[in-house]
Amino acid sequence: MSQATMTQGMAAPAATTPRDTHQQHPIKLYLVVWGWLFVLSTGSYLVDYFGLQGYLRWGLILLFMILKAGLIVAVFMHMAWERLALIYAILVPPILVLVFVGIMAFESKYTFFTRLFFSGGGS
Repeated sequence: MSQATMTQGMAAPAATTPRDTHQQHPIKLYLVVWGWLFVLSTGSYLVDYFGLQGYLRWGLILLFMILKAGLIVAVFMHMAWERLALIYAILVPPILVLVFVGIMAFESKYTFFTRLFFSGGGS
């Protein structure tokens, strides 16, 4: 059997285009995320509706905000499917900023109390 006879019976591989090779996510994923964003936004609205005050209010608002931002970044910006190095490039800088803000807040309280102590107690 010749080479030409062998290849005639085989189907040629389909040409792939860039459009055919990208990943499609099911619409259900986007609808579920939309639903969670709606629930989290409702929760953040209810914090104001019930008139919560103080650290509880701000803690809940920040929690809802971070959860919503995390969902948006993970699904709509496709970070859930990215390489670990890219995820670190996006997540590490804000975490470090928060650490440095915490250090500065601690130092500001130390500086304030040191000034009060050495200036005679503020009286």
